[in-house]
Amino acid sequence: MSQFYEMTLPIDSRDVDGKGYCKAGPLLGHLQEAATQAAEHGGFTREVIMERYGAFWMLTRVWYRLERPLHWGENLTIRTWHRGGRAATMYRDYDLFVDGKPVGECVSIWVLVRASDRKILRLESVEELQNTGGGELCKTKKLTKLRLPEEMEPASRRRMQYSDTDINGHVNNCRYADFACDALEMQDLAPGKYLSELQIGYLAECRPGDELEMQLAREEDQYYVRGMDEAGKSRFEASMIFGEVLP
Repeated sequence: MSQFYEMTLPIDSRDVDGKGYCKAGPLLGHLQEAATQAAEHGGFTREVIMERYGAFWMLTRVWYRLERPLHWGENLTIRTWHRGGRAATMYRDYDLFVDGKPVGECVSIWVLVRASDRKILRLESVEELQNTGGGELCKTKKLTKLRLPEEMEPASRRRMQYSDTDINGHVNNCRYADFACDALEMQDLAPGKYLSELQIGYLAECRPGDELEMQLAREEDQYYVRGMDEAGKSRFEASMIFGEVLP
């Protein structure tokens, strides 16, 4: 039997850009909140996992696809479920609806990280995950590591700040979508275009005081953004595809 969690929320003025389209960062924030509420509903919340296993959930990859922009004032319904805990990774899937009509989907990968030493734990021992997956709802899409072009052009530098952080003390995963959109200067996006597909790989934690160099590349219709630290290590990588707004 499949198990899923569903929540509906408005796309409000804090979520949108100058075109009235929901920005990538706020959308990821809504998806993250749905995952948090689903964990609460399923009995494997942050508090439970920390108390019983001394660990917390960490997002390692996320991908979403939108069939059209999400607009200010629309009510977005997020339906989410996980695929079960195998080895060290857990997939969480999402379907997105507005007025009962599908408008997009999302796939994410999570790991369970021990708070004391950041070691990744295997999920078979997490009793709370057993028999709580999405069953026949589960998607088949897998998220592999992005293959970025060899040549990336420096675009800008960004220093991590207090306002970027979350409850784990590191930069929140949603903020990297903002970094990628800013690096591409999406305020100059051509009329009739919107961000239709985004994938982010989270490679290493960032904390306040860290500084990243944003690097860009393009191959046909796909754009790439990488955040490189001062030691030359990639902290995050993103790919972005832009769609046409249909009349």
